[in-house]
Amino acid sequence: MIYRLTRLKNRILNISQRLGKSLMLPVSVLPAAAILVGLGYWMDPIGFGESTFISSVLVQVGLVILENIPILFAAGVSLGMAKERDGSAVLSGILGYLVVVRMLSPESVAVFRGIPVYQVSDAFYSIGNQFTGILSGLVGAQIFNRYSDLKLPEGISFFAGKRSVPIISTLMMVLVSMVLYVIWPMMYEMLIIFGTRISSLGALGAGIYGFLNRLLIPLGLHHPLNSVFWFDVIGINDIGKFWKAAGVYGETGMYLAGYFPIMMFGLPGAALAMSRTATKGQIRKTRSFMGTSAFASFLTGITEPLEFSFMFVAPKLYFLHALFTGLSLYIAARFQWIAGFSFSAGLTDYLLSIKVPMSKNMGMLLVLGVFFFFLYYFSFTYFIRKYNILTPGKELRKSKKEEESNLYTADFKKLGKNILKACGGGENIVSIDSCITRLRLEVSDPEAVNEKKLKAIGAMGVFKQGPYVQIIIGPQVHFIMEEMKLVVKDRLAAQ
Repeated sequence: MIYRLTRLKNRILNISQRLGKSLMLPVSVLPAAAILVGLGYWMDPIGFGESTFISSVLVQVGLVILENIPILFAAGVSLGMAKERDGSAVLSGILGYLVVVRMLSPESVAVFRGIPVYQVSDAFYSIGNQFTGILSGLVGAQIFNRYSDLKLPEGISFFAGKRSVPIISTLMMVLVSMVLYVIWPMMYEMLIIFGTRISSLGALGAGIYGFLNRLLIPLGLHHPLNSVFWFDVIGINDIGKFWKAAGVYGETGMYLAGYFPIMMFGLPGAALAMSRTATKGQIRKTRSFMGTSAFASFLTGITEPLEFSFMFVAPKLYFLHALFTGLSLYIAARFQWIAGFSFSAGLTDYLLSIKVPMSKNMGMLLVLGVFFFFLYYFSFTYFIRKYNILTPGKELRKSKKEEESNLYTADFKKLGKNILKACGGGENIVSIDSCITRLRLEVSDPEAVNEKKLKAIGAMGVFKQGPYVQIIIGPQVHFIMEEMKLVVKDRLAAQ
């Protein structure tokens, strides 16, 4: 029993690491989009980027990317989680997402139920989110891994192999949509009810809301909570009342204000921690991405680039981030430090809040932000180093001896064969994958993996988690992985 639980835990960790890596491709384009939107709003804060031609162009180009994050995630996850980096896997993920969004659109649901569109649950207005994008990508990748070698009768052989994958994925997502048709509105309504109850807890309720808001982002279920506190679902309408100056001074905006210290200061502090703990050789790339993402978070309050960069690869850090967000909202609400936003809690909305009558003690949010900057920086740095959390850019350092090892040669075919031998041979390999510098293997018999031989070949580190093995190699790992896949594929073909 313990062995099975350990195996399950290791499998979940491995999937989480691979999922995090898969998201890095679509996430990498988000900081630039966020900055474009921020600059557009900055140039035209009154008209929100619609009053001038240049600001309008900047905002619209940025929003094209930001408003399509789910479909980018579907493509990235299907590509990264598939056993081969193949276009049919990407197409499967995208088609799967389009199926869900179309089948569960308010208009489609109204037809299914034979009711007017305005009677459809609000849940179906939020079905196109990051969660459904990731789910579609996972289904597309799984279908590719299982059916990319499908054989069909000669009469329909055109649709065999990889051509069958998008078709099967589309049909599978119809079934997934049917499941979501039942459970999605239930989950949505439960969160509405829960949000209504915690709204009566005052500042503590604001803190609980902030914590759950961050925690539910991976599932796309933060939207129903937001609707309770930000809009007019139960009469709170924090955003509307704040900007119309129609609420209660010192209370209206309490579900908004605590985000400013986190987005303007806290997450940039986390970005600095991840940059400074990056491995030598990865520091420049890591600083470039983290710096741009931190600037986007500070200026615009758009946090997806930062949050999704460590959300899955370091869930402990993300849970800590959710706790800090809840703490920030609690403190701001408790002491009535109030500011509001219409887009997100970045510098642009902070400055716009200064002239709003409902703002109160706004300067203290900056003081609180400085506190959270250092809290994020030191706590993230501590946990990353203490538990060797492999955040983006974090790899093991290589010694001089290892730099001179035979891994740093051009004979990748020979190296691939030697690594396979040290891992128990090709017959012991279940799957092969890689990230920037790590070779990721799933093996049948972990005991057959010889760490001493791998390190003698030149591996900088070997990590085992049940049947999952990670071998630190270096930037040439992709070429070695491709050679290993060819060897294993040739072995299977010969059987």
